[in-house]
Amino acid sequence: MAPDQRGLLTIGALSAATGVPVETLRTWERRYGFPVAARKPSGHRVYPLDTIPRLRLIAQALERGHRAAEVVAASERALEALLAALPRAMEPRPSHRATLPPALIAPPDPTDLFDAIRAFDGDRLKRAFQVDWARLGPLEFLEQRAAPFLKAIGDAWSKGTLDVRHEHFASAALGDFLRAVRMPLAERAAGPIAALATLPGELHGLGLQMSALVVAAAGWRPLLLGVNTPVPQIVALAREAPIAAVAVSCAPPRRRHTAAVLRTLRRRLPRPIPLLVGGSGAPTVSARSGIQVLPDLPALERWLRDHAA
Repeated sequence: MAPDQRGLLTIGALSAATGVPVETLRTWERRYGFPVAARKPSGHRVYPLDTIPRLRLIAQALERGHRAAEVVAASERALEALLAALPRAMEPRPSHRATLPPALIAPPDPTDLFDAIRAFDGDRLKRAFQVDWARLGPLEFLEQRAAPFLKAIGDAWSKGTLDVRHEHFASAALGDFLRAVRMPLAERAAGPIAALATLPGELHGLGLQMSALVVAAAGWRPLLLGVNTPVPQIVALAREAPIAAVAVSCAPPRRRHTAAVLRTLRRRLPRPIPLLVGGSGAPTVSARSGIQVLPDLPALERWLRDHAA
């Protein structure tokens, strides 16, 4: 579609002019506040023509290895200075896909990475994660890439196409990546503190890592107690530190005693501190229990943003 008579572009025209997919533009606007859309009387979103140069600079910065969170909100002048300071040697080596920035390349299917897993090629896994992280942002990366990746690995292990050593390697590689991208967000966060843990007997920590990343991206400060945490230790922390919420991650399978342990934790926690529970192993509890079960990571993000003050 062409620009309309007032020199404004539809989102489709902006995508065509810059090479940035429409869904990526929408994600950036929602998460980082750019590009900023105006509204026609019909309600359709339109964008100024001067949005194009800045988006093209953002695409170049992504191509040279920067993350969307670092560059999408930057001004055009700041982007020009950043690109001028980067030596050409930092650009990727030419390849049949090198004409597209990593943020605009279609991400691999999780099963496409099985060769890297079988070869224990951590660098290849990291590069794939970085591409997806740059093009999606934190929440979408977790939902659209990390979770499907873990499911594919689990399915392959159950079918015998991957062994335990492969599953452990792949899970550790993803965990290392989640910690690496969370740290800068956590260092900049200035909001309330959320303590995160799994209950006694729960040794799976990737759900905890994913939740901690959502916490940091929402501007809260994550405090990880880790896996297999005794209830008295969670309660002691809540009484000794300025904790604003406690979040518990429950991995499958759903255990019968989990609800009872959570009710015990709720009784012992100071009443003003919310108890949030998530994960596919989270039990069903009554609304009167004082335990808030969040069905997915977007629900956790909404809760955090609604209670950030």
